[in-house]
Amino acid sequence: MKIELLGNTSREELERRIQKVAAAGKLSRFKGDIFQTIESCNDYEKNEKLIERIIKMGHKSITEHDYLVFAIKDCTIIIEHLIIGYRLTSFTIKSRREVDFRKEGFYVPKFRNKKGEAHEKQAELMEEFTNHCTKLFNAYGDIVDEGIKVEDARFLLPYSYHCNIMMGLDARELESMIIAFKYGPLSKITEVKEFGEKLYDIVKKYVPYLVPNIERQKTNTQNSFEYLESNEKRPDIKIVDKPKLISCTPNADDVILASSIMYHYQCSQDEAYRILEDMEKKDKNARTKLMKNIVHKPERRELEQVTYSFQIPISLSILTHLTRHRMHSLLIPEFTPLWNLENYVTPASIKANEKTNKIFQKFVKENIELCNKFKEEGVMDEDLVYFYLGAQMLNTVTTINGRIIQWMARMRCCNKAQWQIRYIFQEIVKLVKETAPLLGENLGATCMTDRYCNEGRESCGLIDKLLELDQEKAEENNN
Repeated sequence: MKIELLGNTSREELERRIQKVAAAGKLSRFKGDIFQTIESCNDYEKNEKLIERIIKMGHKSITEHDYLVFAIKDCTIIIEHLIIGYRLTSFTIKSRREVDFRKEGFYVPKFRNKKGEAHEKQAELMEEFTNHCTKLFNAYGDIVDEGIKVEDARFLLPYSYHCNIMMGLDARELESMIIAFKYGPLSKITEVKEFGEKLYDIVKKYVPYLVPNIERQKTNTQNSFEYLESNEKRPDIKIVDKPKLISCTPNADDVILASSIMYHYQCSQDEAYRILEDMEKKDKNARTKLMKNIVHKPERRELEQVTYSFQIPISLSILTHLTRHRMHSLLIPEFTPLWNLENYVTPASIKANEKTNKIFQKFVKENIELCNKFKEEGVMDEDLVYFYLGAQMLNTVTTINGRIIQWMARMRCCNKAQWQIRYIFQEIVKLVKETAPLLGENLGATCMTDRYCNEGRESCGLIDKLLELDQEKAEENNN
């Protein structure tokens, strides 16, 4: 694994960044204007001490003005999933839907026993795992060579395969990531701890004001589920068959419409409902028209006044299609204790081909058998996480407001979207329609809701058919 800070590494750049953060900390109590404040922060050592003192007081927002971009080579998708959970961080990742990954390589953990010590059969286990992953990658290649798209073949890839990522984040988020990966429960995964330590080495050199606070967090290793686990035995994991609605804002359509009236006229909720009722008397389509206006506004804040909570079944291969939408409250199960590897999905394109399905089922079975063998050898769960395959299914829970549902549905209901995430959001749109018909009617791909497509030459062509139908209807109405 290699991590490199892109830019901001010269002494001049470092001093300029430190000056910026120090000025942010000094501004609130400085008599001069912003430019005078920046100019007054001209001593590097004093700036660093000022920043450390302000951070220690708990005012960490000043570090959000220091933005850093990293190039990450040959980490695994375990790392990718964990860092994407940091919602204020930006990522660009090589696409497994577009790129053949058979030559990307993979990570081999140094297997440990339950005590966290080197396993007595470590060399033997590492060799066996290496041979196994090599076979999985070869099988992936065989499936691709049979004409299966890489976006479906990737469901057979083990979670040891290498990723290449560009990651941008501010210093505050960087600090949180390092503390979690170096000292938190996840640090029991060797690769995660190594990732945190490599970031920390960069921080010590180029973001030195973070060091004291990171050093104060060395004992953050508690198990937050200890009380739950001591009271209730872990049940068998059952994957739900499709997205389930857990809860939602009652009368969501009314809440959205009334909130628009309330903030525009500065009136009470009761008055807003009276106005809405009066509008309907004048125009029976008033509610529909008002909702249309709201969903097409640039900011659409009214849609944020309603929320929906869902339980969503999804595969590991597609999980990033959900997590990369930052503005929702997503709960993803931790990688340990190890999940039931029997819960997996086979892509329809693979299942429909007798040869590829035989390859897929053979190696999924072998993967489960080898994982169980390693368990019996006493390998700790944190080293077994690399036996997860892309096909592994899990249940997630999330709460999303109406505006973000609209945004996600625009992309994920598109025919160009990956098939599993498209199905998930088609189901979510159905669930919203059942409770909020007006909002639900405005959810979906942009060709369906707004009659435009951003795909250009890569469009599926549905937009052209829809526009033709609209033209035909318009001509019928004119006649």
